Amino acid sequence: MMSEGIHSAVDSGNGVLLLVGRKLSQREATPDHPFGHGKELYFWSLMVAVLIFGLGGGISAYEGVLHMLHPPPLRDPTWNYFVLGAAAVFESGSLAIALRQFLKTNRGISFWRALKSSKDPITYTVLAEDSAAVLGLGVAAIGVYLSHRLNLPILDGAASVVIGILLAGVAVLLIGESRGLLIGEGVRPETALAIRDIAVRDPRVRAAAMPLSMYLGPDEVLVTLDVDFERDSTADEIVTAVANIERDIRRQYPKITRIYIESQSISLGQVQ
Repeated sequence: MMSEGIHSAVDSGNGVLLLVGRKLSQREATPDHPFGHGKELYFWSLMVAVLIFGLGGGISAYEGVLHMLHPPPLRDPTWNYFVLGAAAVFESGSLAIALRQFLKTNRGISFWRALKSSKDPITYTVLAEDSAAVLGLGVAAIGVYLSHRLNLPILDGAASVVIGILLAGVAVLLIGESRGLLIGEGVRPETALAIRDIAVRDPRVRAAAMPLSMYLGPDEVLVTLDVDFERDSTADEIVTAVANIERDIRRQYPKITRIYIESQSISLGQVQ
């Protein structure tokens, strides 16, 4: 019960931090941040993951070990079941709403593929936290039941340790995702290849290098592309070709909002 209380407190605080991150990430670009503040959300999602690991997982496991070393006397568990049941209703409702919104946003895409490709930390953090909460409530209920059923209070502490490990595992996954986005994660290789194919389809393009890309926010991607045009192309033809390439890229990938195309000679090593 102590572990679930800690988890609920951390969960509530994390929700506030994610809202703060969302608000700060929507600020307009400034001279100091010419590409905007989209990555602000990734920073706060990293803080959320650290809190889940340290406060949620760490303290839960610590309290569980203490209860295993020094088991407290068993008491009437009626209120425990009542609180866990009420929490399960609320957490399940929150998970259902988050899942329904996620599936609606990614209609036509398999769940695991959509989850893996999502770059919105609020989406996958809420799903991960709510899923861990529901599982944690189940573990807590089993721990309370078995400790009274078998008259082994040590099992209640063991359940707390399991909850701590569960939260730590979720936190590690979230930290890994936030880290990749903070240090400049780009689009998937197949997307980069498709972007290059769009460029080389233009009749004025001789060759194009693989694009360089980076997520600036959940719905904002930067792409730079080196293109080698036909030697006899006029300035107007190059301008038209660049505009067509940018239009086709944005049409197929709406999240790519910033495209920079450079015309220069491309070495054979760059062209595949």
